[in-house]
Amino acid sequence: MHAEVDHLVIAATSLDEGVAWCEATLGVTPGPGGTHPLMGTHNRLLNVAGDAFPRAYAEIIAIEPGKQPSRSGTRRWFDLDDAALQAGLAQHGPHLIHFVARVPDAVAATRALAHEEHAHIDRGQLLEASRDTPAGRLEWQITVRDDGQRLFYGALPTLIQWGPVHPTDAMPASGLVLRSLRAAHPRAPALSGALSAIGMGALKVDAGPPNLVAVFDTPRGPVTLESKGL
Repeated sequence: MHAEVDHLVIAATSLDEGVAWCEATLGVTPGPGGTHPLMGTHNRLLNVAGDAFPRAYAEIIAIEPGKQPSRSGTRRWFDLDDAALQAGLAQHGPHLIHFVARVPDAVAATRALAHEEHAHIDRGQLLEASRDTPAGRLEWQITVRDDGQRLFYGALPTLIQWGPVHPTDAMPASGLVLRSLRAAHPRAPALSGALSAIGMGALKVDAGPPNLVAVFDTPRGPVTLESKGL
């Protein structure tokens, strides 16, 4: 089993607010993204790939006004329907909340997390999605729980398996490079075990209050984003 950081999830109360935050905090304007009818969300994207995290990108995501998930009776991914998360975003502004891990076999990775040794972690259903882009059709499978939970305060990644085209294939350099990613959690051994199960045991996990910490090189110098338990 092998997993790599695919993309970081930065949530905002609105996409316009997310874009303004990106320009003010990271010094760049995010590129175009798309809509997700399945989830009632939309996003903007930034290439943050570098030697340490090849093909990595960041997404700024928000609930699309007036849209509901097309999956009846389910909640949006990444806890975006969670009242505590929404209150935190309203109070503190756009925030790093989660990350997504790229795996070669999402079915096998999901089963690995569900194994008894790893506390029967339910990473969620494996959903198929696609969208057309100028560079070609993007096709992917992604794990989403019906309750929308991220798990471990966002430090256990959602799993994604891409088809032949990856978003960064046509994504220009943004001026940002992801240098490091680490996590903290009160149940650090459990989180480390789950990460090892999907082949991401090298991700550093400290014992402590929930946190996800990403460090970027930006046009304004190093910038650190933290989830701080949101």
